[in-house]
Amino acid sequence: MADREFDVVVVGSGAGALTAACRAADLGLSVVVLEKCATWGGTSASSGGGLWVPCNHLMRKAGIEDSPEDALTYLMALTGEDVDPALVRAYVEQSPRMLAWLEAHTEAAFEVMTHYADYYQALPGSRPGGRSIDPLPYHARELGESFATLGFSHIQTRVMGMMGYTNLEGAVLLSKSPGWLRVILKLLAEYVSDIPGRLRGRRSRRLVMGNALMGRLRRSLDDRGVAVWLNSPVSALQREGGRVSGVVIGEGGGGAGGRVRARRGVILASGGFEHSQALREQYLPGPTCSHWSAAWPGNTGDLLQAAQDIGAATHLLDEAWWGPTIKLQGEDRARMLFTERSMPGCILVNRRGERFVNESVAYTTAVQAMYQGDNLPCHAIFDSRYRREYPFGPLLPGGMHLDWLQPRIARGDWLRRAETLEALATDIGVSADGLRQTVERFNQFSSAGIDEDFHRGEDSYDLLYGDQRLAPNPCLAPLVEAPFYAVEVHPGDIGTKGGLLTNPHAQVLSVAGEPIAGLYATGNCTASATGRYYPGAGATLGPAMTFGFVAAEHIAENNHQK
Repeated sequence: MADREFDVVVVGSGAGALTAACRAADLGLSVVVLEKCATWGGTSASSGGGLWVPCNHLMRKAGIEDSPEDALTYLMALTGEDVDPALVRAYVEQSPRMLAWLEAHTEAAFEVMTHYADYYQALPGSRPGGRSIDPLPYHARELGESFATLGFSHIQTRVMGMMGYTNLEGAVLLSKSPGWLRVILKLLAEYVSDIPGRLRGRRSRRLVMGNALMGRLRRSLDDRGVAVWLNSPVSALQREGGRVSGVVIGEGGGGAGGRVRARRGVILASGGFEHSQALREQYLPGPTCSHWSAAWPGNTGDLLQAAQDIGAATHLLDEAWWGPTIKLQGEDRARMLFTERSMPGCILVNRRGERFVNESVAYTTAVQAMYQGDNLPCHAIFDSRYRREYPFGPLLPGGMHLDWLQPRIARGDWLRRAETLEALATDIGVSADGLRQTVERFNQFSSAGIDEDFHRGEDSYDLLYGDQRLAPNPCLAPLVEAPFYAVEVHPGDIGTKGGLLTNPHAQVLSVAGEPIAGLYATGNCTASATGRYYPGAGATLGPAMTFGFVAAEHIAENNHQK
């Protein structure tokens, strides 16, 4: 068949991809978005939807001070020698501009999370809040037919599998802050009262988190007349005269296989390789398993390999956006323990029954601790008071008296229960003496309000998911009430963060260190601009959208080959 031709071809349909497509279209370029799956949005659609953007204009409106110098100091302390300082500077400089442009020229709209702290509060330049922003809710009616193919939000972000909540609403609910019951009643009322939505099915039309972000970006793209081709897997990159000139879509993709030419440039925004077991075993530390990932199942590293085939350089392939996860039978991906391990009365122990980390630290740090020494397998341990007060995975708090609503899977053997700690330890293969001694010591810390071993509850990030009703430390509560519970916790992720090496213009570099003409990349198919660490909530989507924006501008300004 004849080649189809556009100025810019964007591969992938997540937040970085759609931001790039919107900016390119506004710069007068013809654009097409290619998505290999039957739905669009990728991991972005099922994510929390937040962006980490230092010095953003919403901070200033909220009266929160920030400076490029502080942001650079913080990021450079995290990235060290793992990232080109020019790439870090580009992110600090360009991300506020990207955000301001989105709010001024697209449907995208956000609110600042004033109390959502950077993850490493001890580092110079960190902020106790304001750099993380949350997309405002959006209604599915604004999407028209595009809503039907929007990827679902992650099941763990839906109350009873139906009602979503914003990050700010979630912080109130999960920490049982004042007003948490009103939030639940509000969500329930909005869901039930949407009669047209209920006639169509159980899926909520109040879009929040990643669904809200992607819904707003897709509406902006639809308004610009940019096509999104689903079922269009890219199998190879094409080069002419040393320049990337287009892509090859596999047979059956988009209704027909064939080539799609890119007159000005190709932007890869195709996600990581977290669901390729072969690539995980090749690059990531072990043990590793694709079933432990909470990311979109379609991310298998196809374009990483395609770019390597034409000489692209890679970096940080041993890294991921780590996070402790649990995997339930029958679900298409794992569930990340964003909050459960942080709630007072839950501890993480190794096979010796010993704690090895502050359970309230950032999720990346928690998994890095799991991989150190002999800390795997790892189990979360909690008691009946915790079970009654807080959610865990698919389990609603027992105190809500809604067990009858739980799906059968929520009561499977992934959750172990015993009347004594010794019996629980024997059941899960953990040292009984070690677990008993660990719990006794932790209970003493809880009474005193000071975690002498790991300092849990001593900074503003730890306190985010503490229980404000508890004193003297909202992050600590004793494990004393039988029966006791255990859940095996895996070293999982929400995506890999190593991949193609790029420069500050988002150009993909060759193994010789030179830009590959016509080829750009952003998001999890690239080596992250934040290196081996996770600066704060939204540090996945913030860089992905920023460098998608940067790529579109660089293509418009510099690539005039026809």
